[in-house]
Amino acid sequence: MLKIILFSLFSIATINAQEVKTDIVSKTDTPGNLKFNYKQLIIPTVLIGYGFIGLASDQIKNFNSEIKEEVNEHIDETIIIDDFSQYAPAVSVYALNAAGIKGKNNLKDRSIILATSYIIMSTVVLGLKSITKVPRPDGYGNNSFPSGHTATAFAGAEFLWQEYKDKSIWNGISGYVVATEQGFSEYRMTGIG
Repeated sequence: MLKIILFSLFSIATINAQEVKTDIVSKTDTPGNLKFNYKQLIIPTVLIGYGFIGLASDQIKNFNSEIKEEVNEHIDETIIIDDFSQYAPAVSVYALNAAGIKGKNNLKDRSIILATSYIIMSTVVLGLKSITKVPRPDGYGNNSFPSGHTATAFAGAEFLWQEYKDKSIWNGISGYVVATEQGFSEYRMTGIG
């Protein structure tokens, strides 16, 4: 439940952060003239609703438990691609640049931005882990939430978006697709939501 609320707040903040104007702000753009886009609340509302319904619904609790048990049953037998895919959006920025598709920043600035982003993200995630103390599915430790893999993937997705949003919208969307898959994968593994 807490994961859904925090994810929703993160989603709203990310969406708002993406709505940056590239032209010069005019004097008529005052807070009273700006319109709020209610469409950005659809996904967070659905996720929060699922969390609230899941608190009382035995069917949803059983569904989450079955998925968690199925994943845990084979957890040691599989190679977990999530350990690598969490870095895919950030690595793709460097790969696109190496392929000749120049991003917004040069190599030095891009690397500083990415490092700063990961330091801030890690500080927030580790702080929340120490506060929430959610047990891991395998029972080894109380640091399951929030998912560091998912946070890393979304930080990389935003990095990709910011670097290449002016070149092609599909570059940014692909990063968010990978990050969303990472989040769903972590949810399936833990059953926390």
